[in-house]
Amino acid sequence: MDHPLSTSQALERLARENAELRGDILATGVILAQMLQSICKTQLNPHAFATKIMKDAREAVEGFKPDEAEHCPGVMKAHALETIRRYDEQIKSVLPV
Repeated sequence: MDHPLSTSQALERLARENAELRGDILATGVILAQMLQSICKTQLNPHAFATKIMKDAREAVEGFKPDEAEHCPGVMKAHALETIRRYDEQIKSVLPV
């Protein structure tokens, strides 16, 4: 018979899973930023190209309709839009003027 986890064990497990997910998000973000920077640098007008990518991304997030059962869908969309804003600043900060 399996013994249920204690509350502290369950919280510790969730904290570890959260840290692992945050690590995945960090790595994915860094990889995507590097890829976008590389692609933008090959364009005739890198800033305009980056602006278009971010505009399209914002429109996609704004048009996203989360599942009604989704927990905190407004928070998810707001955070996604903030992440796009940060990517936009980060990518453009390294592009040639």
